[in-house]
Amino acid sequence: MDMQVVDVSPQLAAQWLTRNTNNRPLSKGTVQQLAGQIQRGEWQLTHQGIAFDEDGVLIDGQHRLAAIAKAGVTVQLTVARGVPRTAFTVMDTGRKRTGRDALALAGEANATHLAAALRGLHLYRTAPNSAWSGGSSVTSNDQLLDVLGKHPGVRDALQHGIAMNRGCRITVTAATIGWYVTTEARPDIDQSAWEEGVVTGARLEPGDPRLTLRNTMLNLALGNAHRRRDDSREHLLYYLKAWNAWVEGRSIKLLRRSPNETMPRVSSRSALTSADNSA
Repeated sequence: MDMQVVDVSPQLAAQWLTRNTNNRPLSKGTVQQLAGQIQRGEWQLTHQGIAFDEDGVLIDGQHRLAAIAKAGVTVQLTVARGVPRTAFTVMDTGRKRTGRDALALAGEANATHLAAALRGLHLYRTAPNSAWSGGSSVTSNDQLLDVLGKHPGVRDALQHGIAMNRGCRITVTAATIGWYVTTEARPDIDQSAWEEGVVTGARLEPGDPRLTLRNTMLNLALGNAHRRRDDSREHLLYYLKAWNAWVEGRSIKLLRRSPNETMPRVSSRSALTSADNSA
């Protein structure tokens, strides 16, 4: 078996893909994700590349080659030739490194929740009105680390997100993003009363947006509403609608989502007084 590092052009990648005669079905989502990494300059040379068997048949790396062809960029790959055909059954059986893994290796606490929140924040910034699922929503580990570098305040927001999740079952991701983007946009607002109301519901009158959000989330968690329980995009939409009503001093007794409703922007208006903020 021979191994070497090769500069693989889009043309060479397309040529080698013609030797792909006995591989698993190609995943378009995976190809798109890898192509995006290449175009963003995130591609790095590692021991993982492509492999040909004794007859020159491609037995590993079809997604990498398809991504190079799609991206239209030449990258370096480790190329193995003469790999025994019997090795095919044990290729790609290891677990892929996740965003949680990358953050944990970087020394971050609550890496699972943090990875989900960073992914959600990235989608909120780049595709707020698209479905946050499927191949188009995949966020690379490098992107997650980049988002964290640009928005370190997400670490603090995560603690508030966890507290609200425990209080009313809103997803940690939605509550973290909601807290972060409203705090970022409205640093003039003390949100301690908002969090306390959402978490406890204590002494709140019907129509108070905090109580309405709390009850909506609890009903979703109990299955009393016909919505997905873990839809962070939907939860964030409700969060922002309720927060806007709270900061504007409006009563709101029902939170609903209309078909194709866009993600609300953080309100720039405020009817809160300093007493309201400290209540």
